[in-house]
Amino acid sequence: MAQTAFLSEYLPILIFIGIALVMAFAMVIGSWVAGKHRPDKEKLSAYECGFDAFDDSRHKFDIRFYLVAILFIIFDLEIAFLFPWAVSLGSIGLMGFWSMVVFLGILTVGFVYEWKKGALDWE
Repeated sequence: MAQTAFLSEYLPILIFIGIALVMAFAMVIGSWVAGKHRPDKEKLSAYECGFDAFDDSRHKFDIRFYLVAILFIIFDLEIAFLFPWAVSLGSIGLMGFWSMVVFLGILTVGFVYEWKKGALDWE
């Protein structure tokens, strides 16, 4: 009996996951059905890394790809701390609020530093 009550608390999560999966599949299938399929050379070219993915592995390429990827990961992970903070803001009080303000200040200083150093300019 206790196990049934415990598992019933997970029912809304399972319903949410089910609705999310149905909506995701509906959007993918809907865009595939409604979209125009006219591939050309430009649409099929590599666009993420700047070179053909199936080329020689010893091919030299610009280090800025690594720099942009590392900066994205750093700032993306730091921003991920905002979600649990926002959810628990009512219970952590004023100390939690000001600690996040300090954290965001440090994040902003790092972002401005990278901007001034030109790490975000592609030329």
